[in-house]
Amino acid sequence: MLKSLWSAAVCTLALGVSGLTLAADPVVIKFSHVVAEQTPKGQGALLFKKLVEERLPGKVKVEVYPNSSLFGDGKEMEALLSGDVQMIAPSLAKFEQYTPKLQLFDLPFLFNDISAVDRFQRSPDGQGLLKAMESKNITGLAYWHNGMKQLSANKALREPGDARGLKFRVQASAVLEEQFKAVRANPRKMSFAEVYQGLQTGVVNGAENPYSNIYSQKMHEVQKFITESDHGLLDYMLITNTKFWTGLPPDIKTELDKIIVEVTTQVNKDAEKLNQDAKQSIINAKTTEIITLTPEQRGKWREAMKPVWKKFEGDIGADLIKAAEAANQAQ
Repeated sequence: MLKSLWSAAVCTLALGVSGLTLAADPVVIKFSHVVAEQTPKGQGALLFKKLVEERLPGKVKVEVYPNSSLFGDGKEMEALLSGDVQMIAPSLAKFEQYTPKLQLFDLPFLFNDISAVDRFQRSPDGQGLLKAMESKNITGLAYWHNGMKQLSANKALREPGDARGLKFRVQASAVLEEQFKAVRANPRKMSFAEVYQGLQTGVVNGAENPYSNIYSQKMHEVQKFITESDHGLLDYMLITNTKFWTGLPPDIKTELDKIIVEVTTQVNKDAEKLNQDAKQSIINAKTTEIITLTPEQRGKWREAMKPVWKKFEGDIGADLIKAAEAANQAQ
C-alpha cells in the first residue's frame, strides 16, 4: 500500500515537472523575408521581434531571417504552409495562385499615391481581402507598405515607346507580365535575390521597384536611369499559417494582434521616409539620372498600360476595381 502511494506520488511529481517544462517552452515564430534590414519590411520584422519579446517574455520568441537567408522568393510560401516558418510578408504580387482577387494591387496606375492605397486597404473591401485565402491555410494579418514603384533601366524612359524591346525583371505575376507587354517590352520572371546580378550581366535591362529596394540592393549601381513613374504599388501582406495562428493560446494571440497593429502603423509611417532617404542617397551617389515625368508623359504611360485592367477584370471583379479606383478621391 505504501509502495503504491509512493509510486503515485512519483508519477504526480513527474507529470507536474513535465507540465512545467512544457509551459516553459516559448512559442517560436520564425519570420523569413527576402529584403535587406534597412527596408520597410526589414525594419517591420525587427520591430515586431522587439515588441513581442518585450511584452511576451518567455512566452514567445521571434527569429528574423532577412535577405533570403532562410528561404528565398520561390520557397517561402511553401515553407509557411509546411510549418517551417510561421510568418512571412510576401509582395502582394505573390498571391495570384491562392486568390486572383489580390491581382488588383498589381494593376498599373490604379492608385494615384500611397494615401489612396491606405484608404482602400482600410476599407471593408480591402480588409476582406486579408481573409480571402483562409481556405488555403493562409491568414492575412496586415498590409505593410514598401511604396510606389519606379522604373529603372539603362535607357532613358520618358515615353512608353522607350521601353520597347527592353527586358524587365518582374515578379511571378501575370498582371505585371501583361503590364510590360502593353508597352512592347519583354518581361522576365526572376527572384529578388538574383536581380542585381541579372541587371549587372544584362540578362535583364530594367526593373520596377520602390527607391528603398533599388538603393538597398545597389541596383542604382547597374542602372543608368530611374524614371519616377509611381506606376504601381509594391506592398506586402503579413501572413501566417492559419492552423498555427488559430492554435495559439488566446492571451498570446490577443497580444500579438495588438503588436501587429502597432508595428503596421509604424512601418507604414516610416516607409515613405525610407524611400525618400534612399532616393537622396541615389542622387548623392551620382550613378543614376532620375527622370521626372511631365503630367502629359505620365498620362501616356497610363493610357498605354490601362488596357491591362480589362484583361483581368473577370478574375479580380469589376466592383473591386471600381472600389479601389474610388479610393483616389480623398474622403
